[in-house]
Amino acid sequence: MLWARDELAAEIAARQAAGETGVLTNGVFDLLHVGHLRGLRAARAEGDFLVVGLNSDASVRRLSKGPGRPLLPAAERAELLAALDCVDYVTLFDEDTAKELAAALRPRVYVKSADYADRPLPERAVVEAAGGQVRLVPMVPGRSTSDLLARIQALPSPFRLVIVDRDGTLNREREGWLTH
Repeated sequence: MLWARDELAAEIAARQAAGETGVLTNGVFDLLHVGHLRGLRAARAEGDFLVVGLNSDASVRRLSKGPGRPLLPAAERAELLAALDCVDYVTLFDEDTAKELAAALRPRVYVKSADYADRPLPERAVVEAAGGQVRLVPMVPGRSTSDLLARIQALPSPFRLVIVDRDGTLNREREGWLTH
């Protein structure tokens, strides 16, 4: 189920008022892979329930993830995330960062992958101002959507090229592998 921001904020507030620890993470999650899964499981282990903020399609395009991205539309990415047992809530956000989402949801813990250790996190200030903590979880080396796409694009593709004149004379025939 995809949650509206205001409804989710009320749900989180109620659960945290009851003593539970809400965890927020966010991302594109295009071509879900084991690196995503392990990161989400690690995020979920930081509290009692996990909220995933999912970049909208427009947001992904603005982030310059590459031509044709996202490969999967937001509705499908959300459905895949919601099916994971470690994910309790999924919500879309259209901004370029999750700063406004974090301000609205006020999680006790905000989680990103360790590759953000040397990068500024715009969400940090709003999470910490609300009394929350920011935690970084390990990445799985070589397991990113960009790495996966590069490996797919590097796969050889069989092709057969036949060039024939108007009169039907075979000019050239070639078999081989087409690579990008």
